[in-house]
Amino acid sequence: MRADQIKNRKDKIIYRLYEILPGFLSWGVLLGSIVLSFIQPVWVAIFIICFDVYWLIKVLYLAVYLLVSYRRLKKNEKEAWLEKCKKLRSTDRPKFEEIYHLVIIPMVFEDIEIVRQTFQALVCANYPKDKMIVVLATEERAGILAEKVASLISAEFGDKFYHFQITKHPDNIVGELKGKGSNETWAAKEIKKFIDERGLSYESVITSVFDVDTCVHPEYFGVLTYKFLTVEDHLHASYQPVPMFFNNLWDSPALMRIVAMSTTFWMLMEQGRPEKLYTFSSHSMNFKTLTEIGFWETDVVSEDSRIFWQCFNYYNGNYRCEPLLIPVYMDTVLAGTFWQSVVNQYKQQRRWAYGAENIPYVLTRFSKNKKIPFFKKLDHGFWVVEGMFSWATNSIIIFLAGWMPLFVGGEAFSKSLLAQNLPYVTQVLMTMAMLGMVVSATLSMFLLPPRPKRYRQHKILFMLLQWALLPISTICLGAFPALDAQTRLMFGKYMGFWVTEKARKHDKSKI
Repeated sequence: MRADQIKNRKDKIIYRLYEILPGFLSWGVLLGSIVLSFIQPVWVAIFIICFDVYWLIKVLYLAVYLLVSYRRLKKNEKEAWLEKCKKLRSTDRPKFEEIYHLVIIPMVFEDIEIVRQTFQALVCANYPKDKMIVVLATEERAGILAEKVASLISAEFGDKFYHFQITKHPDNIVGELKGKGSNETWAAKEIKKFIDERGLSYESVITSVFDVDTCVHPEYFGVLTYKFLTVEDHLHASYQPVPMFFNNLWDSPALMRIVAMSTTFWMLMEQGRPEKLYTFSSHSMNFKTLTEIGFWETDVVSEDSRIFWQCFNYYNGNYRCEPLLIPVYMDTVLAGTFWQSVVNQYKQQRRWAYGAENIPYVLTRFSKNKKIPFFKKLDHGFWVVEGMFSWATNSIIIFLAGWMPLFVGGEAFSKSLLAQNLPYVTQVLMTMAMLGMVVSATLSMFLLPPRPKRYRQHKILFMLLQWALLPISTICLGAFPALDAQTRLMFGKYMGFWVTEKARKHDKSKI
């Protein structure tokens, strides 16, 4: 939904104000700190010191969650989850033997090797394949190329699962946005016919939607099934793995590797505090839940996070995201040249940051739905706004805006005790906050996939030294694309779903 699609004038104005909100807050703080540095440098200096203290506390706080989640993830990887599932007995939910896994894999112009690797990971998963329903969701607009890839995949893997099906999402459906959500919804509705024909219980079907480059960990379906069969209120939950962009990590430029690792670490932190965890990229949920809320919305860019808020509103706040603490492996951004990789990374981050479109959706539904507890609205509403605001502003404030009073504050301020101590205080606080980067750099070495033989051992050292680029990546490939996305939303320049170009070594394709 967008403001220009709302007919009621009052609702349209309110929704439009909420669309403006994230950009207004981000630009307001950034421009305000610049303007006030000229006229009230003391205020800005105090704000910067307070913000640095807040940032230090936040970094230390998140570092603890990162370490705890890492330990749990490594433990989960070693567990025999299938055997644990077989021992479960419950009277209030389906038996393990009755569970089916529906896997939807949307694709557009992907090369056969990328799709093949995804299916090979499914086949290698430690889970009965006769309990897996797999849908390769193609796009009509992809033409003969997609048909050829789908045909090859069908010939190679079609007989490996309980059921394999190819769907073709029609082009130019009125009201739809050309993106992942519309393709997924078409595929889900098509496979629903098969599920109905076989008489399968919706509650017994766990649905996973994966990006086409997603390679599951061998224990993924075991962990997912165990969680589904053991957590309370299992139907009112989505199940979120940890995305690790490792498929081509060694081949990607250092800046792209930093962005990829940072995203992985952020998701690890969020898994340690599930009350703030929302669906992202590849995720799972029950088919009964999916049908009740009407599948994914077909006119949004950020369908992966929107599905959570659809469920949260439909079930009046009785919905959550359960952390799986098991990885799924995806591609790091990589193109034919370094600069094209940078451009593609920027556009991908901008598309992710366009999740700011959820803010007006969430806030308007919170105002209309009186059944959601007030404090739940307040908590989730705050964090969804704060997350987008922090994404667009924090790194700029830390690395750039903090020095503005010293440069433009005037002679009187420069001679003050506060001005003389500001660089020292900032340096001390930021040096202490570097602990977070040290923790991330160290963990990254333990998480690295095996080094390809084509690279010499000294590249491992570069994998460690690349973290010096963190300030550049967080500003240029984090804050700037987030500001870009929020500014477009603020001025009503609505984005479409940009398809990220990716490549493997000596192999190029679009995803």
